[in-house]
Amino acid sequence: MSKSSDAFASSRAPSTAPTDPEFSNASVQLVDRPSDGEFPSSGAENLHAAYPLYSAFGNRYLARQADIESNARTYPRSLPIALRAGRGVIVEDTEGREYIDCLAGAGALALGHNHPVVVEAIRATLAEQAPFQTLDLPTPLKDRFIRELFDSLPPTFAEDFKIQFCGPSGADAVEAALKLVKTATGRRGVASFQGAYHGMTHATLGVTGEPTPRRAVGGLGGEVQFLPYPSDYRCPFGLGGEAGSDIGARYIENLLEDPNSGVLPPAGMILEVVQGEGGVNPAPDDWLRKIRDITKRRGIPLILDEVQTGLGRTGRMYACEHAGVTPDVLVLSKAIGGGLPLSVVVYHRDLDIWKAGAHAGTFRGNQLAFASGAATIRHIMRERLDLNAETMGARLRRGLASIAEDASCIADIRGRGLMVGVEIVDDRAPDGAMRPAAPETARKIQHECLRRGLILELGGRFASVVRLLPPLIVSDSDIGAILDRFEAALKAVERGYASSASR
Repeated sequence: MSKSSDAFASSRAPSTAPTDPEFSNASVQLVDRPSDGEFPSSGAENLHAAYPLYSAFGNRYLARQADIESNARTYPRSLPIALRAGRGVIVEDTEGREYIDCLAGAGALALGHNHPVVVEAIRATLAEQAPFQTLDLPTPLKDRFIRELFDSLPPTFAEDFKIQFCGPSGADAVEAALKLVKTATGRRGVASFQGAYHGMTHATLGVTGEPTPRRAVGGLGGEVQFLPYPSDYRCPFGLGGEAGSDIGARYIENLLEDPNSGVLPPAGMILEVVQGEGGVNPAPDDWLRKIRDITKRRGIPLILDEVQTGLGRTGRMYACEHAGVTPDVLVLSKAIGGGLPLSVVVYHRDLDIWKAGAHAGTFRGNQLAFASGAATIRHIMRERLDLNAETMGARLRRGLASIAEDASCIADIRGRGLMVGVEIVDDRAPDGAMRPAAPETARKIQHECLRRGLILELGGRFASVVRLLPPLIVSDSDIGAILDRFEAALKAVERGYASSASR
């Protein structure tokens, strides 16, 4: 990463957020953090003196939201804050409290908050008086975005693939991908994976493994066959490692090969190269190559959902590049819009038998998103932020592994690049046993992190995996602060359990 990018990541210039009349006395400046080397070492007893320790949360915004917004709202339940400003990796709430943001819009904010290249791209677009929405009519901004996106993909994509612009969410792009392969093959079934998350629409819930949002909704997605996804810690075959992933691939191959397996040839197979909501489970490279071979030999289009992993998140521009795999269909959203809503499906030309209007949507021509997305893609490639993600992610995992040596509730640390998961388990289980998930402990860790100015998300089975998705511009000193705050939060939770046990 260049010095200019690193300087931005560490800068704390005044926020340009408008002043809220209800909080007119609150400062809108983001306070300078210590420079690299000024952070106390992990485990230091004076962490609370160096970092914030917020005693309580909640304000009138949250109260009004609870009164007027749907019960379906999620994040404010575990992160009871109302945000008003942000720059780089730091956000500030309406009470003037600051946080390191390791959620980053669920991975959508690859360059963090209010990055200069994104802000300038939006300003320039507004100055040009470009139309905000153009349906699927061509525009110079759209053409520029397509060129930047294809430049970021492996060379074979530019030669053999086409692009479909969808509604602004990743779920709509997954819907389009499922419709595409069903239309192209004439088949109806879809193969998905245990632990998968592909969206919250009716069809995408049908290929999502998480049961909670599925229970109240019937008739999801037609014929869906869920397959075992490899995992070292919670291997579905109880093996883990290469043996577990190998037997999983063999099982899938046999299921598709056996004429009496009960599974009809599917219209497509959809998977995440790194399962995000499923607990930050990376697919082993060799397993993914085997899956690509299995699907290719049987004429089954392979759909890779890179909504969260795409554009540098895993240490490569696209997660499938780790294994050298080219899918038939690639689903992208989140980071490609530079923080604004945008989603696309990139697919092999042979599948393009759509009829006009087969997949449409009013907001597929978001010109501001084309501008911010093109600027973001160009900046990530020029500054090699994918390599920064690889380097900083490795440092983050090493630091977490060091913390885990003295934390019996941490069972596994995994991920790729700046997509990291920490599995929290019940440390009272016998040695050698597969320890059960500890969602309550994970929730307490998340809360104690928030008290110390660190925003984290939970995921995985029973929401017992702490997930870290910091912006790709995160610096070495940012990683140090994240580790110190996480360790302080973990020790606070452990002290609480020890205190309860002694009563």
